[in-house]
Amino acid sequence: MLLVCAFAFVVIYLSNQYLTQRYTETTRNRSEVRLTLYVANLMSELQRNSIVPQLLARDPQLISALDNKNYSLTTARLLSFVDEIGAASLMLFDAQGRTVAATDRNRIGEQHGSAPYFVNAQRSNATIFSTAQMQSGGFSFIYSRRVEVSGATVGVLAVEVDLQKLERGWAGVSDAVFVSDSSGTIIISTEPKWRGLNEAEALKIQSAPSAIDRALQATQDWAALPVDAYLKGEAVLRREARVPFQGWKMVSYTTYSSVRERVNGVLALEVMGFAILLALMFWLWSRKAASRIVLFQRESAELRALNIRLQREVAERQKVEKTLEVAEQTLAQSSKLAALGEMSAAVSHELNQPLAAMKTYLAGARLLLHRKRPEEALTTFQRIDDLIERMGAITKQLKSYARKGADTFSPVDTRAAVSSALSMMEPQLKSRDITIESILPDDPVMIFGDRMRLEQVIINLLRNALDATKGILKPEIEIMLTSGDSVNLTVRDNGQGIENLDELFEPFYTTKQPGDGVGLGLAISSGIVNDLGGRLTARNAMGGGAVFEVQLPILIAEVDPQSED
Repeated sequence: MLLVCAFAFVVIYLSNQYLTQRYTETTRNRSEVRLTLYVANLMSELQRNSIVPQLLARDPQLISALDNKNYSLTTARLLSFVDEIGAASLMLFDAQGRTVAATDRNRIGEQHGSAPYFVNAQRSNATIFSTAQMQSGGFSFIYSRRVEVSGATVGVLAVEVDLQKLERGWAGVSDAVFVSDSSGTIIISTEPKWRGLNEAEALKIQSAPSAIDRALQATQDWAALPVDAYLKGEAVLRREARVPFQGWKMVSYTTYSSVRERVNGVLALEVMGFAILLALMFWLWSRKAASRIVLFQRESAELRALNIRLQREVAERQKVEKTLEVAEQTLAQSSKLAALGEMSAAVSHELNQPLAAMKTYLAGARLLLHRKRPEEALTTFQRIDDLIERMGAITKQLKSYARKGADTFSPVDTRAAVSSALSMMEPQLKSRDITIESILPDDPVMIFGDRMRLEQVIINLLRNALDATKGILKPEIEIMLTSGDSVNLTVRDNGQGIENLDELFEPFYTTKQPGDGVGLGLAISSGIVNDLGGRLTARNAMGGGAVFEVQLPILIAEVDPQSED
């Protein structure tokens, strides 16, 4: 079935292309021949009328009438010529431009002294052709020549060419035809509303018959489009030819509706043939289906038995679903207890660092008091007081792990946060022979966030670096702060590196020994960095060790960094 349909599609597609191209070429050739014939007819009409003024200007009766100013028989004389010549009208003007004789008696007495065909004829010894637009919107085409008596101009003879009969002939064959002068103005057209406009303006005001306006929006030249472009709309063939007369040109529009009809006729026969073939295939398949009915009847008994067993299984499944609902409720309660345990572990992890620092400071204060150095002991107590405040802030900030916080942010100098974190970690760093390299810029590096939470992230990264360098002969930790399009804080150590990067930021994931950590530090730090609009990443360094990078959006606005001190 699929093969037959695919074969039918290919045959119909290729037939459509071939037939459309063939019939389109035929239509194009006919249009070119027709346009050439139109141009020849137009030139023949113009040339036939161009000799008339020269002959009539030598007529003795017309010359005598102008010389003697006796015009009683002049109009009759002109009427005797008009039918033989085939002109639209003949007019005779005196030396002042007044119509003294005309085949249209209603025009006798009109003044044409300022008309181009009168003025130019008086100034020239040859026959003059003029185009004049009438009040109705159409154009009149006039050949004019002056009449002389003894070298003096006594009048002008005008012959109006009848080109409307050509328009009527064009309208009966082509969809639309027009002739434009050298300036692009339409002077002859099968569509009266086009006269006096250029081509673009004419198509906006009134479309040509057979939806030519709509088709012109899709194409200006049929030859530049694929042969099946008419599928997008009724396409139009536009042909243009030069008229060898005063820069005129002729344009014709021809629709391709006949092409589509002829192509569709052939395609319909092909579709019918393939439809009959498919019908035969369906008939054969129906015969095979009838032979299988008996087999289906035998299988129906088995299906009924299977249906009974299925009903029993459905009843058992409903019981299982009820049991599952009870299990889900139990699981939800267990999830609440697990979340409560996670928060307790987070509190224990985050308070462990300040408590360790307080223990160290208390031991130092005790020694200072024994040595009678109370001023230095007071400084130590002040640090303990700061740690107590920090522990209170930590318990307040722990909600950021379980729920995204919406605390009030403010401009923060990242350098100050790094310095504060190093100061807080000073007791642990001094307890080991470890090299700390801190690279900070001279200028403030500002972000928009929470300084307390940022210090919490830096402390967690430093503590991980301390734990990672245990067992290293020459432990080193490097802290580098840079700024550009964003703020980048890098903490690097020369430890053993990271074994599992995929689960590194998962809660409760840790490689430490039991009692050394619960695996919440990096999870909390990642959540804090995300709240600040940044990203925390980790990787193994090329030379060994781990590298943690914190990338935060930089604060562009100028802020006084002393406000953070």
